[in-house]
Amino acid sequence: MKRKDGFMIKLSTLIVDKRNFIYIFFAFFLAFAFLGMSKMNVINDITQYLPDTTETRQGLNIMDEEFMTYGTAKVMISNITYENGEALAEQIKRIDNIKDVEYENDDEHYKNSAALLEVTFADDGETEDSIEAKENIKKLLSEYDMYMSTDVGSEEEDAAELDKQMVKILSLAAVIICLVLLFTSQTYAEIIVYIIVFVVAAILNTGTNYLFGDISFITKSVAVVLQLALAIDYAIILAHRFAEEKENYPGDARQAIIVALSKAIVEISSSSLTTISGLVALTLMKLRIGMDLGRILSKGIVFSLITVFLLMPGLLLQMNGFIERTKHKNFVPSIVLWGRFVVKTRYVVPVIFLVIAAAGVVINNKIQFAFDTDSVRATIQTEKSIARDKINDNFGISSQMAVVIPKGDHDSEAAILERVGQLDRVTDAKGLANVSIEQNGHEHTLTEKLTPREISEFVDIDYDTICLLYQVYGLKNEEYGAFFNNIDDCKLTLIDMIHFVKEEMDKEVINFDRETTDDFNEIYDDLIDAEKQLEGENYARLVFEYKGEVEGQESYDFLEQVREITEEYYDDPIISSKTTASYDLYSSFGEDNKRISLLTIVFVFMILVFTFSSFGLPVLLVMTIQGSIWINFSFPVIQNVKMYFLSYLVVSSIQMGATIDYAIVIANRYESLKKVMGSKKAAIKAVDDAFPTIITSGSILSMAGLLIGFMSTDAIISSLGICLGRGTIISMILVMLVLPQILMLCEKLVDKTYFKL
Repeated sequence: MKRKDGFMIKLSTLIVDKRNFIYIFFAFFLAFAFLGMSKMNVINDITQYLPDTTETRQGLNIMDEEFMTYGTAKVMISNITYENGEALAEQIKRIDNIKDVEYENDDEHYKNSAALLEVTFADDGETEDSIEAKENIKKLLSEYDMYMSTDVGSEEEDAAELDKQMVKILSLAAVIICLVLLFTSQTYAEIIVYIIVFVVAAILNTGTNYLFGDISFITKSVAVVLQLALAIDYAIILAHRFAEEKENYPGDARQAIIVALSKAIVEISSSSLTTISGLVALTLMKLRIGMDLGRILSKGIVFSLITVFLLMPGLLLQMNGFIERTKHKNFVPSIVLWGRFVVKTRYVVPVIFLVIAAAGVVINNKIQFAFDTDSVRATIQTEKSIARDKINDNFGISSQMAVVIPKGDHDSEAAILERVGQLDRVTDAKGLANVSIEQNGHEHTLTEKLTPREISEFVDIDYDTICLLYQVYGLKNEEYGAFFNNIDDCKLTLIDMIHFVKEEMDKEVINFDRETTDDFNEIYDDLIDAEKQLEGENYARLVFEYKGEVEGQESYDFLEQVREITEEYYDDPIISSKTTASYDLYSSFGEDNKRISLLTIVFVFMILVFTFSSFGLPVLLVMTIQGSIWINFSFPVIQNVKMYFLSYLVVSSIQMGATIDYAIVIANRYESLKKVMGSKKAAIKAVDDAFPTIITSGSILSMAGLLIGFMSTDAIISSLGICLGRGTIISMILVMLVLPQILMLCEKLVDKTYFKL
């Protein structure tokens, strides 16, 4: 032990005496971090974190590579006649970069004096032209009661809005942290040191995120606030140790900070292990966003440790005179009366806690988990979410489903389109096999097989010319039936013939008059447009519109109906939709939930076993915090609201890993005090002594979570913040009330389970 203490003193002396070199070291890496901030790539779609083996990921990858997907918008105009809606649809069509506006006289487009215009942009919706077109629609309809739901330009707009919100949240969190520290600290100058340490650690963590390649918008939004809230204990521990050691080394601040640091390194490192263990459990999720959150927050904790161990000692030493001059009285009140209440109710409250915790276990099994972001609501609604809700309330929830299959078998495609199109929830079915083109009074589907005469009448080209083209086509494609049979009996698909005629025109093998050429090119353009959307190099895509919720058992059953029909024609169809994405997330959730819950408890329990050299004490601590987690997640059921699954996974691990520290503080003080005084007095003093530490750390973490929850317009981030803030408050209450009582009641059990290392 002496050798270990000697090493820590030497290490601490080196850190303190080389503080100027350390300042240069931090300045260099801060410059590096600032440069790294601009290189960070943010991912805004959570489905991108699904494993590559999932159907959703496979479908999205294929569609990105092979198909053109146009940007769309749903525009609802309330309190308008059908005729006026029709006139506005025509005006929108004339806006630059608008490809089409669908508006029919049916319940899908006009209902309850509201018109629903389905706008299709001329590109994928990610260009400046589309964003300008969207703004022009808004200007055109500015005098109407209009609601627009679209993803065109929303990624950049949402990211910018989220960044603004997080700046406000971080600013407000900083003010609250300062107020809390002013209340709980005993010198004003310490706050300056805390701020410097927090800012440096946050910049280092944020600026090195790009080393991982990508970062999710969720992690980017909450990482800084949670890093400050989770790691604040470390700076407070070192500052308090410094204050204590100055009393032992009066007039020698250098020696005081060296001794304080040597003791704080061990204490802070032990404290950080439980937090990091909860975050490490996140990285083992099947859904890769757990890796994203876990590694960034874990890295944040590590940078906070490095900053506290290396940068903070020098700052405390150099500012010691200012710290001494700005001392103030202790504002934290004594809670001895609360401690006495805890002792007196020790036979009643634990029973109530066990009943509530048991009820929490039952209630937790009834949580309605949401896997689609549109199924949950943020505390603050945005223009986009309000528009989406208004449209859904009036016209019902409508979504798209894409079935991706190998290309070439148009008969099978037609059969699937017809059968799936007849399902109750399907309102529209579109594929190359049922896309029709009308020309010269005739209408045919692109994959329909036509005779030369039918083709001639459709494209208005001389019959003899078409017959000749049929023969040339047969020769080039080794289909010799055109030479040996009656040419009128030969049939080719419209799509094949149009492509062939266009090729011959481009080679100038055949020439038509100007009018015929223009008419044919118009047909060809329609064909190319359909192919871009529905047939790629290797795959074909069938697109269905369907009504109703995108998640839940009924929706999953509907998904299986579509799959069963498609599998009658193809071995491995890929179905991509919001329902498929929800199902993939739902499928991974059960396994991830068990893994995270079990590993977090195991990691924390093992750390506590070696921390206390006891098996019984860790059980009591983990049981208390796990009880607070069960109670926390009972609230969504009681409130009858859906809970986003990711909030449950993330908060359950962070709440266990972070708030277990509060239980450790109480247990440490109680176990030490009961050796010199009775268990009752030890419990009262332990609660009173631990209160400043717990109220400081707990109030900061809970307020950070609640600020994120109530100020963010993103439903996922809002849900995560509210759950974390509420869970931290519940943990604080249980640690300050139930845990001391359980320690008293189980004293003999704890004493018997101690062991020596």
